[in-house]
Order: sequence, then structure tokens, then C-alpha cells
Amino acid sequence: MIYPNESYRIRIEKSGYRLIHNPIHRAEKHAGEPQEVFVVGFNRASCRPPRSRILSTKEAATAMALAVEREFIGAGCNRIVHNVSWGRSGLVAFGAQNAVAIFCPQSAQILTTLPGHKAVVNCTQWLPSSKDAFKVQHAEVHYLLSGSSDGVLIVWEMDLKKREWRSILQVSDVHKKGVTCLSGLIISHTMAMFASASSDGLVVIWELVLPYATLRDCKISCLESLSVGSKPMVALSLADLPGESGHVILAMGGLDQKIHIYLGDRKGNFIRACELKGHTDWIRSLDFSLPVCLDSENESLLLASSSQDRSIRIWKMVMRLSSSNSQVPYKKDVGIDLTSYIEGPLFLAGSASYQVSLESLLVGHEDWVYSVEWQPPFINGSKAHQPMGILSASMDKTMMIWRPEKNTGIWVNVVTVGELSHSALGFYGGHWAPDGESILAHGYGGSFHLWRNTGMDCENWQPQKVPSGHFASVSDIAWARNGEYLLSVSHDQTTRVFAPWHSEGDRTPWHEIARPQVHGHDINCVAIIQGTGNHRFVSGADEKVARVFEASLSFLKTLKHAVQKSICFEDINEDVQILGANMSALGLSQKPIYVHANTDTPSRLQSDASDSLETVPDAVPTVFTEPPVEEQLSWHTLWPESHKLYGHGNELFSLCCDHEGKLVASSCKAQSATVAEIWLWQVGSWKPVGRLQSHNLTVTQLEFSHDDAFLLSVSRDRHFSIFSIGKSREASHHLIAKQEAHKRIIWACAWNPFGHEFATGSRDKTVKIWAVDGSSSVKQLSILPQFHDSVTALAWVGHERSINSGILAVGMDDGLIELWSVCAGRTATGHDSEPSAFSAVLSIRFDPVLCHVSTVLRLAWRERCAGDSRATELASCGADQSVRVFKVCDF
Repeated sequence: MIYPNESYRIRIEKSGYRLIHNPIHRAEKHAGEPQEVFVVGFNRASCRPPRSRILSTKEAATAMALAVEREFIGAGCNRIVHNVSWGRSGLVAFGAQNAVAIFCPQSAQILTTLPGHKAVVNCTQWLPSSKDAFKVQHAEVHYLLSGSSDGVLIVWEMDLKKREWRSILQVSDVHKKGVTCLSGLIISHTMAMFASASSDGLVVIWELVLPYATLRDCKISCLESLSVGSKPMVALSLADLPGESGHVILAMGGLDQKIHIYLGDRKGNFIRACELKGHTDWIRSLDFSLPVCLDSENESLLLASSSQDRSIRIWKMVMRLSSSNSQVPYKKDVGIDLTSYIEGPLFLAGSASYQVSLESLLVGHEDWVYSVEWQPPFINGSKAHQPMGILSASMDKTMMIWRPEKNTGIWVNVVTVGELSHSALGFYGGHWAPDGESILAHGYGGSFHLWRNTGMDCENWQPQKVPSGHFASVSDIAWARNGEYLLSVSHDQTTRVFAPWHSEGDRTPWHEIARPQVHGHDINCVAIIQGTGNHRFVSGADEKVARVFEASLSFLKTLKHAVQKSICFEDINEDVQILGANMSALGLSQKPIYVHANTDTPSRLQSDASDSLETVPDAVPTVFTEPPVEEQLSWHTLWPESHKLYGHGNELFSLCCDHEGKLVASSCKAQSATVAEIWLWQVGSWKPVGRLQSHNLTVTQLEFSHDDAFLLSVSRDRHFSIFSIGKSREASHHLIAKQEAHKRIIWACAWNPFGHEFATGSRDKTVKIWAVDGSSSVKQLSILPQFHDSVTALAWVGHERSINSGILAVGMDDGLIELWSVCAGRTATGHDSEPSAFSAVLSIRFDPVLCHVSTVLRLAWRERCAGDSRATELASCGADQSVRVFKVCDF
């Protein structure tokens, strides 16, 4: 913090100088040691520090008086089977690229992402789970296990009251390949067990000693390591064996189509008990129930298994022999009907034997069944009752709830829910809410699907809001011209619109409100068309064509519902005659649906999802009065494509639009000067009006100055170029400066909103500030201290025009973000007319928990609205498939 109206002293150093608060003049309310702030300021004529550089009190206070809050995270789920876990705390954990994300189903918001893994997160598991939470009721701390594709296991601790997270353990030296699944078992408040399976052919059983009064740290130890050979296990389930034996049972299944049963105790000592055969393809999911009593028998343990053979099997394990006997029980010869079971193998656990039998075979899904899970128990005091209900999820885009009939005991499908979309693939997993009244699926498109039972006398499962986001690297973002929404594009081949929904009471949570483009190629870049008129954008993908899209009438009306309290909203254009768009057969062009077109609403949209699995419905553009769910987003919120821009010889890489909305600049991937040329397109006619040649390799970013006088381009060839942009004719677009600015690839650039200064960021870990001097030359003003990683994104927002100050956001290859206060101060000579040097002060280094876990690919400031000068918003996107919005406030 820099305090106003107080004195400072400057210490000159080799790479800059430090501004030190003079303790003699420090007020008592600022108790503590003097704060040292690293300041950089170079004379624009050289790269040497100036002989003297004075920061005014106003400049210093402006530089540091900032606070940052996380406003929104949008991220998709990794497309992996065991990636999601719904804990007794009510929170859902899932892997989002290298991060573990936590979302709250009640608010449909991602609360945080936990950095720590260096590879893709494959699986998560809560301790306690909903199944065994009755053993540790009123626990104030819950734990989360996560495993990644590089074999690393991390144990996280969550304080339920404070909602604080921390990583307490990390194990990286046991599994040599990716962790495929986890299964946990709570023993008591101070102890838990869990098993992990890996592609290296090992299944490891762990003991976890949890913190308690005399032990503040968590301890982990390997109880046993089981080698399963060349066909690894991909499904695990761990449970207490019924009775007073104290034994633990472990079921594992995988590529050999068998279920392997192991018995052990709480200290390990696992031995193979038996094998269960029946499935004819890979075992994908296993889940033990709590002990149950069936037909006046002893307590039984039920095991549900699902497979790629499209079937679900329920296995029953009954204790048949007490400690007084030592022989295998006699099998009574009785007839077998539909309600009886097929007897299977026997196994011994201590002095007791257990009979395994096939209780039921469930057939109903039409594709691989990836997930099966028992309904969470009803908890009554210290006891738990296991309901007879199973949830299954399949790649046929449906989830089913199975229950036995009361009269016959035959297991039947009682509820079917599903996704109706153009996607050819379905669900990777299904999960119960802790109370059993909601079910959650995660799908091929990285999406979540939530249904809640809203019926009173009968079951009525209705879709609910969930968080959403991209499921691949997010390559570019752009704010709407007045900041109403944020547009993002991704290598998941979609374009998405995120906006705060102001009609939800006092809160303004962010939601995805439209998916304007669903494409057939990875999308690399996007530009919002500025100026007046309808909302439009241009996107570029891994094709040689740029595509122009125009907002539909249904989107404009939905946007009005979303931002009804926004002071920056323009009235919708009532002249828009296009209601929405339909996807073409090849998934590239989107055809308009006109307001007065004679189209009938397909009645099949109102039917069950299972009736629509074989057909792709027509889009039905809808005005949403509440945030849409995934099924609506993926098909009914498309924008029509109005133009295609042909000209580039390779895949599009960068786009930008000037601030008047008259020109769009584009570039493509290139390895020669001819291909690397920048094309200028006239908005409206969409004709090419200029082809600018300067670079020899791919132009990585383009940006117009805020007065649209210049176009800045940076490239892989380590050069930047400045082009003068005329207002009238093609001949006026010409190169005025080109300079080799960095030693490595230049990834990012940003203009100062108050002048012709600009910043460049490079793989050489530096950021340099330059200025266009007159109309024919460029001079370097300053160099920021070397960063710890490659600089991959920059964004500059103005703060106070009178002193030409602003905030420069810097994003790096490791996902971290910093905010630097930059200011054009005065030199010591005191001549006001002398060109000012630029100073840079590190204001804020974001906490890693707030940041991305992979490369920051783009940063974008939201334009401040009138009357809101104290706060602005910074959006970021990254290779970790997330979009983030931060609120940056002045103190």
C-alpha cells in the first residue's frame, strides 16, 4: 500500500529503483515496517534507468490502491469416466484439465479451482462419501482425493464452516502411469482407507490417518500393492464386509471382463477371494451397497456392476456360515424362477463363508453403461438404511433409475432422463445427490446435466441449472461493445456467451446464455464488431474462411431479460427478422430461421428423450426468462451465419475489429511473408480493402489503437509492425514501422487507451512498453522486470487520463496473472513539454487459487460504464479450458 500525503525515498538499483515509505512520516494507523515497492522507469531515449524519477503522491496512490475479487469461473468437465464426485457436503468435485474444480449445485456456480496437478485430472473421490458419512456425522472437515494422468495423488482438506481449502498430501512415486479410479472408505473420525488403480497394472490400498486433537497433520501409508497384470483395472469399490468380522472387501474390474473380489482387513493383508464372470466386455463401474436384509436372511452385501456390454448386474453376497461350523453349507435343490438368484462362488472371510449369487440382470441401455451407483442411504441417528435404488448412466445419452417391484421383486427401470442434442455421444457418469432427490450426469461435451425430483405424490424429474464451460483450450475472448456479455471461442469447436443474470434477486450470478456457433473445426480467434447496429462477431477456425454471425431476435430478447438492471444496455433492434438458426448436416454453416417462416414446433421436443434418440430435431429458438440448460444451449441458441470471408491461404489465427466498427483485420498461420499478410475487411460489404505485408511468420495478435489511427501486429518472427490506417481509401493503409522487439516469439500486445503507447509480451519473459513518436518512428519507453515465465497475454485499461495512468494485466504460460500500474510521469528537468517516461509498479500478483493452471491465452478488460469508475472487470481465458472474470476495484 502507498499512503497519500506522505513522503517516500528512492533507492537506485541496477535494474530500476525502489520506492520506500519513509517511516518517520508514517501515521500510527499504518503501523508496521515500511513497504518497498519495485518501480521501473526508463527514459524513452535509452534502456538505462533515468538519473532521477519522481512519482507524485497521486501517482503512487493510484498505482497501488487496487483489490481483486473472483466473479465467475466457467469450465467444462474432463471427458473421463470417474472424473466427478458428489460429496456429503453437497458440493460436486470434478477435473477441469489440470485443476480440481468445485461447484455448488444450489447456485449453479463453480466456487473455486484447486491448482496442484501438473497433468489432466482423471478421477476424484470425497471422504466421506454420501454412503458412509453416517460414521462421521457433524464432521467439520471433509477430504477430497484426486488422481491425475501422470500418476499423482493429492489429498485436499475442506473446512465446511469457513469454506477454505488446502492441499495436505501429495503422492507421486507409487503409480508410474495415470490413475484411473479411486474408491474410499471412512473407518472413523481419525482413519480412512482408499484404493487407487492405475494404467501401470497396480491397485494400491492406502491408509489415511486424519488430523485430530493431538495430530494436526494428515498421514498416509501404503498398506498393500496388488499387481493385476497387463490388463489394468478401471473400476474399484471398497466396503466393509457384513458381520462382526472386521474384514474389508475390494471389488475391481477392468479390461479382462471379470470382477475380482479381494478380502483384507484394516491393516491390508488382501488376498484374492473369487472371480465373478458374466460380463462380455470391459467392466466400467462397480459400487457396493451398505449391508441390507433381504427375505429374513442374514445381512447381505449387494454389488452393482456395469459394462460396455450394455448390461448391469447385481451380485448378492450373503454370510452362510457362522464360526461354529467349518464346512461349506449345503445347497438346497430348489427350482429357479425369475425372483430367485443363480448361485455363484463361495469365499471365506475368517471363520465365516459368503455365498455370491447373481441377484438380477438389468438390460435397458442401448450403448455402453459407464456408470452405476447405489442411492445414498437414509440416515437415522447413527444408523443408515440402504434404499433399493440404482442410478445408471450410458453413452446412449440416458440415465436410468432402477428399483425392484414391490410384489415380484424384479428390478425394473422406473425413471429415464436424457439429453436431446445433435451430439452422437452421451454420458460418462451419473451421480446421486446426498439426499437422493437430485441426479447429475456429465457428458461427452464436457457438460453437466442435473435433474431434481419435484413431484409430491409421484416422481417428476425436472432439469435444473448447472455451471457450464468449454471442454478444451479456450483460445480467445471478447467483450460485447457495451460489456453486456463475454464471448469466448475454443478448440472444443463452440462459441459461447456468458453474462450476469440480473433477475436472480440481489445476486447477479453468471451463466452461459447462448451458444451462437457450434462448428466442425477448432475455433482459434474471435472479434466483436463494434459500432452501432445489431450484435455481430467474426470467428476464425482451423479453416481458411472467417465467418460472420449476427445476433438472432430470440437472443436479443433473452439478453434483455438477463441484463435488465444493467446501465449499459442498448434497446434491441426491432428490425431483426431472424429468430434463430439451424445447424446444417455437416456442422459448418448455420442457416437462419426467419420470424415469419412457416415452421411447426416439433412435438417430439415435449416427449421423453428416449423417443428422440434416433433423430436430430430442428432448432426451436426461444426467449429465455431464466438461464437455459444444456439441452437448450446446444441446439436452440444458435446465431445465423451472414457472411464468409475468403482470402487466407491457411487456418485463421488472429482477428480484431476497430473501435468504430468499420474494419476487421485478420491473419492466418504462416511460414512465409506472402501467407503472413494481414487482410483488412470492410464491415458491411465484407469486401477486402487492404493486404498488409510485413511479417515472415504467423501474426499472433492484432490490435487497433483506440483512435483507430494505427494497427499493431506482433508475430512469431519476433517483430512488431505498426500500420497507419486511413479512413478513406486503400492506399492509405501502409507500414510505418517494423522492429525486432524481443529475443523470442512475441505472443501478445496491448495499446494504451489514452495515447499511442503500447506494450508487447514475449516468450523471452519480458514486457516492453513502446510509443509511436509522431507518425514514422517507434521508441522504447521501458522494460518491466523479467517475469518468471513466458508472457502470453496482455491487456491495458485506462485509469486516469490527466496523468496518463492505467493498469496493465499480464498473463503467463504457467497460468498466473499480475496487474501492473503504469503511468507517464515527468522527468526531473521539470519541462512539461518534454516527452514523459513510463513507470511501472507491480500492484497485485493474483493468488494461484484465483488463476489458471495452464497458459493464459487472452486477457480482456471490460469497458467501464458511465457512473461506475471505481470498478472494472478483467476477463481471462486459458489452455485449462476455463473462462474467468475478476472484479478489479479501487480502494
